[in-house]
Amino acid sequence: MASEPSNKPDNKPDQKKGPHLQKGPVTDHQSAERALPHAIGPEKSILSSMFQDPQEYIALAIEGKLTDDHFYHPAHGQIFSVLQELFEQSKPVELISFSELLKDRGMLANVGGPSAITEIYTYTPTHAHFEHHLDIVKDKFVLRSVIKHCTEAITRAYEDQEEVEALLDNVESQVLAIREGAEKQKEENISDHMKQVIEHFEEFISRKGESRGIQTGYPDIDKMSNGLKPGEMFIIAARPSMGKTSFAMNLVEHFCLDLNIPSMVFSLEMSAFQLVERLLYARARFDKSKIMKGFDPVKQDLLNIKKASEEIKDCKLFIDDTAGISINELRAKARRKKKEEDIQVIAIDYLQLMRSNSKQAQNSREREVAEISAGLKGLAKELNIPIIVLAQLNRGPESRVGTSGGGGKPRMSDLRESGSIEQDADMVGLLYRSAYYADNQEDRDEEDGKAQLVIAKNRNGPTGDVPLTFIKEIMRFESRAWGDDEHE
Repeated sequence: MASEPSNKPDNKPDQKKGPHLQKGPVTDHQSAERALPHAIGPEKSILSSMFQDPQEYIALAIEGKLTDDHFYHPAHGQIFSVLQELFEQSKPVELISFSELLKDRGMLANVGGPSAITEIYTYTPTHAHFEHHLDIVKDKFVLRSVIKHCTEAITRAYEDQEEVEALLDNVESQVLAIREGAEKQKEENISDHMKQVIEHFEEFISRKGESRGIQTGYPDIDKMSNGLKPGEMFIIAARPSMGKTSFAMNLVEHFCLDLNIPSMVFSLEMSAFQLVERLLYARARFDKSKIMKGFDPVKQDLLNIKKASEEIKDCKLFIDDTAGISINELRAKARRKKKEEDIQVIAIDYLQLMRSNSKQAQNSREREVAEISAGLKGLAKELNIPIIVLAQLNRGPESRVGTSGGGGKPRMSDLRESGSIEQDADMVGLLYRSAYYADNQEDRDEEDGKAQLVIAKNRNGPTGDVPLTFIKEIMRFESRAWGDDEHE
């Protein structure tokens, strides 16, 4: 009796998987019999070109960031690895010595013997399609990577059901890593870099030293920071009731309404309603307390509120007021909003209210804050945008009240769990209002409205004090010139 036909596809190599891919769970019998995406012909073609003209085509493969993992057939990956090694050592590549080298290393039988090497050498009569075949091999690797990570995600979804947020963040970061790895990169030579340097120099001259990054709306801050630049984390820290939320919203107002920059705010303390209300009254320069005291707004107040509301309604500002949001959830939401709306800046109010759900962070507050701080800095670099993070200071300034004690001026050491925050931040600004720490009512009256942002750390510029004026009626900070009794 004739045997039943096999259901196994006639693919060579026979269902082999590269060492970088592990067999994972499958959902049905058909997927268990399905070979991973591969292109054996193009793999042989590019290896053949490397044998016949190693200086040209091994160099092109290295520039294209090809690795042995890109090859589906394990033997092809081993051959490429040795070819790359010979190229980097400036040793000649020719058929006989190459076979002998593999024999000496005990690898010749693994790749199919001398006949397999000869077959690859003579496989491609022309090199015209090298780059096309290279792209095919890399595309198949991307497809296999997608299958691999999805399979791992399925396994973890069954096994790690208590760490859902960590799983989502891991899956999302792996998918982004696949995309970044699949993007073609062009190596630039020195003339390309020099062109960029000259263009930047000419732009700097034409702008007469204006900020290169996103301007904050406060000239003294922009002068010291040269603007908020992509990938940077700007920590703004203060004691409670100093106005750090108001200051952050003043910055966001400038980004969204004056510069028309899509922005996102993560508010862990105040609701979205409260933030928009503050934004409206600050923009309209309207004192909300008048209504609470029974005064009716005048016609100009109503016109200002109407104009401000129309501006805010049309701006690209996105507010997430999830209380106690985790670093993984915040990163996932930020990535999605970056993709959908191309947000250019993020503000977070505030760091110590965030959580990390990793097992390592459960028993150590210091470790939890370190993971959150590092995660936010990593997000800034990943999305290539500046991130403004508000933070709480400890009670250190309260011990320095009065004129003799330094007027409550904060220091970097006052940051709660400051070690990791100081390390990760590109710039640290300590916000305070001197009237809060005055010895008596006379001094409080004299200092009323005065505020300072102490730039205690600035990785790309000078440190120093930025004088500000706080208008508490409309919750707004404005630039202030140094008085006669003050010194920078």
